[in-house]
Amino acid sequence: MTTGNQGDTPDAAHDALSRARAAARSAPPHTTKPQRPPSATLVTSGRDPVPLAAAVDGMVAERGWQTHTAIASVTGRWADIVGTDIAAHVEVESFDPEQGSLHLRAESTAWATQIRLLMPTLKARLAEEVGSGVVRHITVAGPTAPSWVKGPRTAPGRGPRDTYG
Repeated sequence: MTTGNQGDTPDAAHDALSRARAAARSAPPHTTKPQRPPSATLVTSGRDPVPLAAAVDGMVAERGWQTHTAIASVTGRWADIVGTDIAAHVEVESFDPEQGSLHLRAESTAWATQIRLLMPTLKARLAEEVGSGVVRHITVAGPTAPSWVKGPRTAPGRGPRDTYG
């Protein structure tokens, strides 16, 4: 008793379901969330969470602090860069980023001389760590002599002599 209309037969629902399943199998896979390409910069909608390292790197790049952070990492990792033996006797005193001058202070004149002899190796190692051209000059100073000035007024003259001999 079919009248030519597929909705009247009991198998019409089964046929429609079969056609829908076949169409679903042949269709490309459906993703529920659109995939965004990974962003190398910190540009987001302002509300998306950003990993802390990416946020700090973005802020450093935005404000031009690359040289300062590189030198700060050198002073913080001085023992790893030059070794524990040298780091125990020579320390970073200051860095002038505009001049590219790194000032080191040795605990004795012997260590200051040793660092001056190791200068090419030290410059190459620093270039690996902070980049080429960041540290252009290295100054090594020995220990400072004690000051004999004890008050606001001083007497003229050469001061104490034959103290160390």
